[in-house]
Amino acid sequence: MARIWYKGFTRLVVFKLTGEVFLNMKPQVNPYAPGAGRPPPELAGRDAILAEARIAVQRNKLGRAARSFMFVGLRGVGKTVLLNEVRIMAEEEGFITELIEVGTKHTHLSFTIIKILRAALLRMDRSKRVSEQVKRGLRVLKSFIGAAKIKYGDIEFSIDVDEEIGVADSGMLAQDLAEVFVAVGEAAKARKTAIVILIDEIQNLPAEEFEALIMAVHRTNQRDLPIMIVGAGLPSLIKMASDAKSYAERLFEYPKINSLDRKEARRALVKPAIASKIKFENEAIEAIIEHTKGYPYFLQEWGHQVWNVATKSPITIADVRKASNLAIKRLDQNFFLSRYERLSGPQKDYLRAMAELGPGPHKAADIAKAMKKTTRQIGSTRDGLIVNGMIYSPRHGMSAFTVPMFDEFMKRARN
Repeated sequence: MARIWYKGFTRLVVFKLTGEVFLNMKPQVNPYAPGAGRPPPELAGRDAILAEARIAVQRNKLGRAARSFMFVGLRGVGKTVLLNEVRIMAEEEGFITELIEVGTKHTHLSFTIIKILRAALLRMDRSKRVSEQVKRGLRVLKSFIGAAKIKYGDIEFSIDVDEEIGVADSGMLAQDLAEVFVAVGEAAKARKTAIVILIDEIQNLPAEEFEALIMAVHRTNQRDLPIMIVGAGLPSLIKMASDAKSYAERLFEYPKINSLDRKEARRALVKPAIASKIKFENEAIEAIIEHTKGYPYFLQEWGHQVWNVATKSPITIADVRKASNLAIKRLDQNFFLSRYERLSGPQKDYLRAMAELGPGPHKAADIAKAMKKTTRQIGSTRDGLIVNGMIYSPRHGMSAFTVPMFDEFMKRARN
């Protein structure tokens, strides 16, 4: 074994008997990428979902029946990564795309959609031969802007065309947005292109805006127009869609994005290391999968930390034990704590009671009993936690964490 000084840092180099260098585990070349929405070095376990998404995108462009879809899952499973993958494949097919994120305090959907559709129409308008459908789309959009200003005074866009009188100008969001979508979809069809609007954290949309969006998609689907909505949100999204419109369950596909099974978790962990000629002992792999429960974000965090602490290949169970303390500390300080600090005192008490009961889901009555309160007394606290995306209701009267392993964090935060 030799230790070499190089430009201010040491690099550990291990030689075989032949003298061949086979290890170079500098932190600078650490392949693992924990981060919000950041693509992992190996996107494991999502091949089938992305294949179905590509078919839907291609069918939509061809004017064939294709449902829009919404990725549904807990925090840290890679929904945002999938949205970006769909955006890339849509652009490869020649689609006009835009990705937006809905915050808990967000700009009105009308404002955001106007910006997107205006940009799409103006992009079509740059063509040498502007079709009548594109001109009409701009007129309808201007009508919508005029009507929306009655309710949303902050919308200001100048479009150098006359309004399309009697279309998208009723002042009723659901009706007007649907008419805008149809007009823009007809323009896209005439220009032989298509539009994909990708919406992250879509469960944060107010009920009125979500219902209007569903109606707009329904109208374009009825006419086989090339506009798609691809959303991503928490598990509560399915019920939210059904509550908004009964036909929403037939209008969208809802791919459930879960943690990875052992085979795909192993692939996500091992393949990036192999690319750098680094190996894992099997016991080390199993330990990491056990710690992370196969959640993609956590796999990246453990992979990142174990790479930095290991000094030789193969990576061992001892390396994993050292790295686990670092990974948990970093998750506590970033992934978990940022959410915890936004909670009120009663909300922390509610989640603490849930944590004491285990990972969940749990009956509201059991949580109330653990808090020595009635379900009525904790009802508003539960509602607040659902609204801010900390818990969801998988079944009536049940509560479950939206953040994997948050129960373990709550126990640590108490100490």
